[in-house]
Amino acid sequence: MKTISVLIPAYNEEPVLEKLFTRLANLANEVKEYDFEFLFVNDGSKDNTLGIIKDFAEKDSRVSYINLSRNFGKEIGMIAGLDYVQGDATVIIDADLQDPPELIPEMIKLWEEGYDDVYAKRRSREGESWLKKYTSKMYYRTLQKITHIPIQEDTGDFRLLDKRVVEAIRQFRDTQRNAKAIFSWVGFHKKEILYDRDERAAGMTKWSYPKLVNLAIDGITSFTTAPLRISTYVGAGVSILAFLYLLFLVIRTTFFGTDLAGYPSMMAVILFLGGVQLLFLGIIGEYVGRIFNETKQRPLYLIEEYHNGKTPKKTRSKN
Repeated sequence: MKTISVLIPAYNEEPVLEKLFTRLANLANEVKEYDFEFLFVNDGSKDNTLGIIKDFAEKDSRVSYINLSRNFGKEIGMIAGLDYVQGDATVIIDADLQDPPELIPEMIKLWEEGYDDVYAKRRSREGESWLKKYTSKMYYRTLQKITHIPIQEDTGDFRLLDKRVVEAIRQFRDTQRNAKAIFSWVGFHKKEILYDRDERAAGMTKWSYPKLVNLAIDGITSFTTAPLRISTYVGAGVSILAFLYLLFLVIRTTFFGTDLAGYPSMMAVILFLGGVQLLFLGIIGEYVGRIFNETKQRPLYLIEEYHNGKTPKKTRSKN
């Protein structure tokens, strides 16, 4: 039988893991046409997340787990899991049960029809503020326009990926990652399904606004040089306006004389240009910083323990 791997990144998810495992086990027991692998990635949790996962593994041989040596972040946790999944297809799902596992059989059906990437699009998003919904929508629209990549709006990491898509994503070894942009970049035969996203079953979200902003910046700087090009255009425009203004001053002074007024306007112009310069120096710094991080060629993550469902083993790192 074909194997479906279910990849679950987990960070401090102790309150919800029992409910999650119950629903995953019920799903696997009902869908008897496939073998299932449940691969948990413990991303340096500080609570008893790892202990609960180990208990699952003792009771159910379908449970595998990776225990990272520290918290590397969800993006790195996902690539760690994708490096180790064994299935013919892989479903990525969050541990908080906002994404219903019961949608997986529909994903499998579409996968069997020939789709390589079956992604779940949110029809509604319970438990999220209007500000988060609006900023998310505007971000993905902007990213799609400046990258010229068909970014899927209102979608997260909840999706089914064929094995060949997983193998393609494994080739991306960026240290600063944006998985949603990577899913779009690799292409392949995609299919959308709609669902209503639930509130978290328990616990608190790990995504604060500063983390979301950093993720957005990583997505933009990873897949486009548009900010650098915009800075070039703005710089050229400001230079042209400055030249025209200088020409105006020369003509006015030649034909109408001059006066001493204009100190406030001069300071305003100086401060404006200084702010523009600092802004674009920051943009350039983002790209230089990414180059610096990539040239170090450090491993993306370190694994303290890997359990494949039968025999635990330890490994030092994964490049």
